[in-house]
Amino acid sequence: MKKIINTEKAPAAIGTYSQAIVHGNTLYTSGQIPINPATGEMLPAEFQAQAHQVFKNLAAIAEAAGTSLQNAIKLNVFLQDLENFVALNQIMGEYIQEPYPARAAVQVARLPKDSLIEIDAIIAVS
Repeated sequence: MKKIINTEKAPAAIGTYSQAIVHGNTLYTSGQIPINPATGEMLPAEFQAQAHQVFKNLAAIAEAAGTSLQNAIKLNVFLQDLENFVALNQIMGEYIQEPYPARAAVQVARLPKDSLIEIDAIIAVS
């Protein structure tokens, strides 16, 4: 009873997972890192550019599922450096307006492809 979501507007899965799954009225995304879907290349190590790309990837997946980031229920944010927390909040505000989703933001030792940020989301689907 799960529907696989796959779009060329977000990076292809690079392992044994799907970009996202819809089950019932809920979309569950895999973690998104700052890969440009057009080139398949990782963005340079600059936090703001990487964060924008991650939100664009999540937005593309949400759109492919017939919803939007505005319907996000929960975000899990993984950062290589919590010093980027203020920038994260500013950038997130460009993609999601109030009421904001629940969110966790944690610093981790390392992310895939040495990304500075990774985000996965749970999003309501109409």
